[in-house]
Amino acid sequence: MSREVIHTADAPEAIGTYSQAIKVGDVVYLSGQIPLVPETMTVIEGDFATQARRVFDNLSAVAKAAGGSLQDVVKLNIYLTDLSYFGTVNEIMAEYFQQPYPARAAIGVASLPKGVPVEMDAVLHLSS
Repeated sequence: MSREVIHTADAPEAIGTYSQAIKVGDVVYLSGQIPLVPETMTVIEGDFATQARRVFDNLSAVAKAAGGSLQDVVKLNIYLTDLSYFGTVNEIMAEYFQQPYPARAAIGVASLPKGVPVEMDAVLHLSS
């Protein structure tokens, strides 16, 4: 099965040696997204909730470019530099996802690129 590179200008450009996403068959692997504004490649200003929404918006843009949506996410990984934001993440997820919710991990980490408090990556399964 061949690999297809997924790219969109509606999400931040890759800032390293990776693709925004790779599609293999009906599965799409989304690279980690941080709260960057795609047009400026700068971290969005605001509180944690604003930054988490930007991450979900970035993931959504890549999912759309792959032919899907966040509703196609089967696995979501969330990386937090402060696990006290766990409840806020749950509240914001409810704005972006409907049941059945994806499988998920929330992982506390020491630091993330550009000093942001949150990063997320995902796996999508596209319907035939």
